[in-house]
Order: sequence, then structure tokens, then C-alpha cells
Amino acid sequence: MRARRFSLDGRAAELRVVLDRTREVVILAAVIGVVTGLGVAAFERITAGWIFGWVTRLPGWAELLGPPVGLAGAALALRCLAGGAGPATADEYIKAVVDPEAGFSLRPVLGRLVAAVATLGGGAAMGFEGPSIYIGASVGAVLHRRLRRRLWGIDRNTALIAGAAAGVAAIFKAPATGAVFALEVPYQDDLASNALLPALVGAATGYAAFAAINGTDPLIPVGGAPPIDLRDLLGAAALGIACGIGARVFAFLLRSAKALGARLVPWQRVLLGGVVLAGLVVASRAAFDGRAFSLGPGYRAVEWALDPHRSLAAVALLATIRVVATTASVAGGGVGGLFVPLVVQGALTGRLIAGAVGGANESLYVVLGIAAFLGAGYRVPLAAVMFVAEATGRPGFVVPGLLAAVVAQLVMGNASVSPYQRRRRLGHVEERAHLPIESVVVTDVATARSDETLSGFFAAHVAVARRRAVPVLDADDRYEAMVFLHDVLAVDPGQWPTTTVADVMRADAPVGRPDWTVGQALAAMLGAEVDHLPVVGDDGSLRGVAATADILDLDDLLARLDQRRDRH
Repeated sequence: MRARRFSLDGRAAELRVVLDRTREVVILAAVIGVVTGLGVAAFERITAGWIFGWVTRLPGWAELLGPPVGLAGAALALRCLAGGAGPATADEYIKAVVDPEAGFSLRPVLGRLVAAVATLGGGAAMGFEGPSIYIGASVGAVLHRRLRRRLWGIDRNTALIAGAAAGVAAIFKAPATGAVFALEVPYQDDLASNALLPALVGAATGYAAFAAINGTDPLIPVGGAPPIDLRDLLGAAALGIACGIGARVFAFLLRSAKALGARLVPWQRVLLGGVVLAGLVVASRAAFDGRAFSLGPGYRAVEWALDPHRSLAAVALLATIRVVATTASVAGGGVGGLFVPLVVQGALTGRLIAGAVGGANESLYVVLGIAAFLGAGYRVPLAAVMFVAEATGRPGFVVPGLLAAVVAQLVMGNASVSPYQRRRRLGHVEERAHLPIESVVVTDVATARSDETLSGFFAAHVAVARRRAVPVLDADDRYEAMVFLHDVLAVDPGQWPTTTVADVMRADAPVGRPDWTVGQALAAMLGAEVDHLPVVGDDGSLRGVAATADILDLDDLLARLDQRRDRH
């Protein structure tokens, strides 16, 4: 009975620990969500409501200057305020989550946000979700850094995911989309682990804080109800193929634009992007009765294209202008998101196919196009379908939308608009394979001499210390070879008094170098079928020994990793 009571007491203590940690996670995620929601609301109000709204009210000739001036302001902010940082926003979140060694630097945050205000306020054809994700991740990183001594067991990624979920939920007024997107986008074929609860809490509180200021109206006003039958499902599959091909082309153009922008100096990027965007304003005004649909995120373009009286040629031209505008914005060094440009292209693609095949419910194809194009471009089919349901207010479109998104993702292959996505989560050892070998090397190791007898070796190293491998040093204390226990045991114990270490030591055993990584050490040990690796300097001195047991000691390795993170 006494043992049972101790067992119950132990389980109760464990339950209290779990509950305490859960409460801390919920509170942290809620605070991150509220702060992020308010921050995104302020960012959206300043950028879209004030600056971009003012640009669109300017005379036609002055409106042309919006994009180039915005790109110039972004370049100046990145150089002067962000310390020369790049224009990435959402990619910074993805990189930090998938790479345990990647730090999330807070130094360029202000500069990147100012650059985003300049880019989007000037009318570049990018989305607000990239900076919104960046705001949320930054809030999460700041709070985790300030409170990490009190937040035992809560890692940095938990805070980053909660913030990213809140940012997406706020800017799209779609809490479920925010949670799913933050979990789904880092990996193409997997989800970020152990973060569902903070993602849900962060998304809900971020949405609530944003909606309290900016309301809850759906982003894309579409009508109709989906009469789901075999014809609609076949249409969804066909649309998925078209959007998958379109997303591959769009991703290629965006990657090419990023590469081009990286090769140019800032003034060349600004000049190139600004001239192209200004020219697109002229072309758009001429083609669409004075409307500059090349400017801004593109919601106005989608609303215009949804009118069934628009010709397919005009919609195709609009889609082309939007693609060129987004590509020019990226090449020009603009700071913004690519989620919305994918949504816009999906909606326009769906409208084109709906107009081509005919039918009474064109809205269905528009919604399916959004799910398919977005799901393929960012490799987030679940978030894409959830976005369709929440942003349009038509949850009945989910079933055909999921089919279209899956087909589009199959056509998309391994391509993505983000260069930092990984295929799937790696195991603990795989994630840490790039750590320096010094993180697993034991420097205070026992050594042997080649002239020792096996009897003496066994008594000193095996019988007492139970060592399985021992490095051998020469008379000048330089590394000579390794002695492995299984080689000693292969000799008849009766011969141990007359057999020396030199007779069984292995001079051909693999040797590591101080500049190796853990992955290189593991590869060398696996290749030679040994579990100990001596690390030797250029002068022949023994720096220590790495062992598979130390590498696989996850608790110890995680503690070392946390110490390295704290230094970032």
C-alpha cells in the first residue's frame, strides 16, 4: 500500500507539472497573440488605410511614382535601419523553425517593418501577410527571450509559431487558417511538432485583437452554394492541374526575380522594379478604364474579375499584369508577402476556367482556384482550404477545394515559393548533425601505451572503468591508434600477459578533425563500424574522443544546444 501511495503521489506530481507547463504555454501564447493582433492592426491601418489609400487618390501621373518611391524607401530602410539585412519576412520565420541553429535576430525588425510599410504603402504587388508573420514571430522571440528563465520546457519555436499564427489569423481575419498555416508552412510534407496548442491560442487571440479594431468582414466576397456532384469534382481535379502548372511557373518566376535582385546593387533593383511597376500602372489604366489594378495586394482586381460580364481576354490580361507586377516587386527588393499574390492568381485562374467551361456557379471555380494555387505555391493544402472557408465565408466549398489543392500539390512536385522549406521534420540527431564536433567530444579521456600488456590494459580500463575503446599515445604523447574492447576479447585470456596493446590496436581506425561536424563524425564511425572516434589536431595531439553514445544522449545534447541558442 505504501509503494502504491508513493506511485500515486508521483503521478500526481507529474500531472501538476504538466498542467503548470500547459498553463504557461497558454498564457504566453495568449499574450503573444494579443500583442501581435494589435501590432498587425496598426501596421495594416498605417500602410493600407493611410499611405496606400492616399497614393490611390493621387492624380494619375503622381500615382506612377508610388511603387518606385516605395521601393527606394524600402532599400533605404533595409540599409540604414536593418543593417543591410535582406527583404525576407515570412522566410525568416520558416528558416528559424526548420533550423535549430538559426537565430532569429531582432536587430533588423524595425528596418524590415519600415521597409514593408514603404513597399506596400507605395503600391507594390505583394501581400500584407509576410510582414504580419514577421511581426508575430518577432513578438514571440522578444517575449521568449525576456521570459526564458521562467518558461522552463517552452522552447523558442513554440513562441515563434504562436506569433506567426496570430499574424496570419489577424491579417486574414481567419483564426483557423493562421493556426494551420503556421504549423504547415515550415515543412512541405510534415507539420511543426508540439505547437498545436500555442498555435491555436495565438491565432484566436491575435484574430480577436485585430477584429476588435478592424471588424470581421470576409476578405473575398463571393456568393453561391456548391452543388457538389461528380461534374464538380472532375472540374476541381482539372482546375487543380491547371493551378499546379501555374504555381510552378509563378514559383520559378519568383525565384528568378529573387536571384536577379540579389545580383543587383540597391539602386539598380529600385530602378528596375520601379520602372516596370510604373509602366504597369499605365498599362492597367489603359486596359481597365482608368483602374490601376497592378497596385496593391490585388483584392480589387479579384472583385473586378468576378463580374460575369468581364471578358476572358481581359481577365487573362489582368492575371498577366499581376504576375509581372509581383515579380517586379520582388526583383526590386520589395518587402512583403507572397501568400496574397498566390491567392489572387488562383482566383483569376479559377475565373478563367469557369468562364471557359460555363456553368451557373462560377464562384465555385474561383474558390477552388484559390485553394489549389495557394496550396501548391506554399505547399500548404490544409491552410489553403481553411483559408477558402474562412476568407470567403463559404465552408461548403471545402470538399472540392481540398481535392483541387491535393491535385495541384501533386503537379507542383517539390517546388515552392519559399527556399527555406524542408521536406519534413528531422529527428533530433539529424537536426543536430551540423553541430561542431566539439559539442560531443569528451576531452578528459584515459589513454594507453602500445607496450602495455593486455592484462594490464584490461585491469586498468575494463575491469574498473568499463571502457570499450581507448586511444593509444606514443612516447611524445601524440595519437597513435585505438584499442577496442572487442579486439582485446578476441585474444585468448591466457595470452594476455604476453600480448601487448601494439598487437591489437588499430592504426587504421578513422580519425576526426577539430573542424568536423557531428554528422561527419557519425558518418566516419558508421563507415568503419566503430562507436568511438578520436579527434586529433594537425600536430598529432589528441583533442578528445567522440562516441555514438554521447551523440545519442539527447538530453545532454539538447542542453548544449540551448546554451548555444542563448548566445545568439
